[in-house]
Amino acid sequence: MYNFYAIITNINKKGKLLSNQAPHIPVLYNEVLEVFSNLNDGYIIDCTLGYAGHSFGIISTNENISLICNDQDDEALKFSKERLSEYSSRVIFNKGNFKDVISKFKDLPIRGILADIGVSSLQLDKDDRGFGFKSEVLDMRMDQNQELSAKEIVNEYSQKDLEYILKEYGEVKEYKKVTNLIIKNRPFNSALELSTMLEKNMHKGKLHPATLPFQGIRIAVNNELGVLEELFDSIKDANLSDCLVAIISFHSLEDRIVKNYFKSWAKKCICPSHVMRCECGNNNQIGKILTKKPIIPTKQEIKINSRSRSSKMRVFKID
Repeated sequence: MYNFYAIITNINKKGKLLSNQAPHIPVLYNEVLEVFSNLNDGYIIDCTLGYAGHSFGIISTNENISLICNDQDDEALKFSKERLSEYSSRVIFNKGNFKDVISKFKDLPIRGILADIGVSSLQLDKDDRGFGFKSEVLDMRMDQNQELSAKEIVNEYSQKDLEYILKEYGEVKEYKKVTNLIIKNRPFNSALELSTMLEKNMHKGKLHPATLPFQGIRIAVNNELGVLEELFDSIKDANLSDCLVAIISFHSLEDRIVKNYFKSWAKKCICPSHVMRCECGNNNQIGKILTKKPIIPTKQEIKINSRSRSSKMRVFKID
């Protein structure tokens, strides 16, 4: 078993303090390291680097592999370059959206791909990023260089478009009511204003009334589902071989995409269902699913890190 508690306290296996400024706890840490533990050469691409929690664990426990560390957040890259400095000879850093990183490095011997989908703790915990309920801004951009932010969506989108975002991306049951409340009370200048309004006017259940609306708006701002599909397409287009693909998702919309892509990759026959006899050659399978059911966090991990409770990891092996 890998030393999960050492990562939580930011102390490496030699007892050296890594940083007292790294509050992020990587989800499914032991399970991720186990997935890639038997690789003997090549590169692992960490598509969503963040605070380098997974990357540090992987590279510090496997001297045979190198890393390509990708993130679109400048702050994440700056922090992680320092955190991984002692392994700099085995690390390539790349700034960009994860949908583009596979095609950029496809000519290298890629043996593993890891993507921890969704908003990072780095972004959630910083009020100036506009993800949190108490933030004084309304932003939610993972890449702060892009133009579209939550402020434009909340204050300028039509009723029809807002209803679609809240229903399809936020999975908000009362999406019409929430949309009407937003339109009636806008403009909003901060996430705090929006969350406070929803808290006052919506039923309070187990979740904060702003949780699912914020999820939907955030997904729309960053086109999260679209870029996840583009990531899968880029992996297949790269024609990789002998490569493990591990994807961690945090809600049903993401997990459904991961599950469906892995199922399609494992199919030998891709003929339409109405075809009586196979006409595609019955040889379209590119590998096999290694996780019949998604890997989920233990009760112990959830107790330590409540944000891990909704995480699921699915793994595929490209032959």
